[in-house]
Amino acid sequence: MGAEDEKLVFETTEGIEPILSFDQMGLKDDLLRGIYNYGFEKPSAIQQRAVMPIINGRDVIAQAQSGTGKTSMIALTVCQVVDTASREVQALILSPTRELASQTEKVIRTIGDFMNIQAHACIGGKSVGEDIRKLENGVHVVSGTPGRVCDMIKRRTLRTRAIKLLILDESDEMLSRGFKDQIYDVYRHLPPELQVPSSIS
Repeated sequence: MGAEDEKLVFETTEGIEPILSFDQMGLKDDLLRGIYNYGFEKPSAIQQRAVMPIINGRDVIAQAQSGTGKTSMIALTVCQVVDTASREVQALILSPTRELASQTEKVIRTIGDFMNIQAHACIGGKSVGEDIRKLENGVHVVSGTPGRVCDMIKRRTLRTRAIKLLILDESDEMLSRGFKDQIYDVYRHLPPELQVPSSIS
């Protein structure tokens, strides 16, 4: 840990032990290659505490400041959970801004490169036709903003039957921006046995 990390105080739910290295997390070999290739050497504090509970199927609320590794935590848990043999959407990440949704998609594609993870950012301001084409070709992960994701579901282009993970990134920010109804609309179309981890800043 760096000098800065040593000064920080962490509150962790009872029974959650920090895992201090990526190698101890039981991650897929190709995912580990992607993580190290991306430049990570060891998990950040939030990754040490949240990755394993999410991978093990728990609903998690992970709270950390910006720049502490929340986006990469989301990316690596999604890459671990997705079955690349199936070309259906299995993970859906909702973000409050186009920029965050795009950044998350890029990190997923980068660390999931050796696994051939297919991810797509469904965000406003981009071509609806491009979204439709990408989704119909088949992707494993969709990262998007609530409005565009909702639109794609209602058009029946984003098929939700195989989604097992819904991640609400910066959920506090989404609720404060008035996305509550759109998030609920998305949620209504998802399978009942869904896992819902979320991050807050």
